[in-house]
Amino acid sequence: MVNIPNRKKRGRGFTLIELMIVISIILILVSISIPIYTNSVVHAKEAVLRDDLFTMRSVIDQYTLDKQKAPQSLQDVVSAGYLKSIPKDPFTGSTDTWQTTTDDTLMDPNQSQPGITDVHSGASGVGTDGTAYSSW
Repeated sequence: MVNIPNRKKRGRGFTLIELMIVISIILILVSISIPIYTNSVVHAKEAVLRDDLFTMRSVIDQYTLDKQKAPQSLQDVVSAGYLKSIPKDPFTGSTDTWQTTTDDTLMDPNQSQPGITDVHSGASGVGTDGTAYSSW
């Protein structure tokens, strides 16, 4: 057998340059993905807000037509069984921030009492479409 001189065995692992390259790639990917994630969360909250507003407006109309009087508060709709509970505003995280609109006009000729006709969000922000959440 031929005796080959022992070379220095190189330690297994990564060099500092390789680690720096991997970390920079990870940082670039994270910096791209965070705004996309944040945007998708806002879009999801807006979708929930639109759905909650549609449901509450529909229930207010149903209550008014069924009872021949408009609800005086959102709790009236819940206590009558039209909603299980008042939904949380996705932007404020509270059930107390809903802004109700009371109108003296009657929806139906048989209606005996005016009350709540519309509901809006109490959030102070502006949606991705450029309109205030409180105007939805």
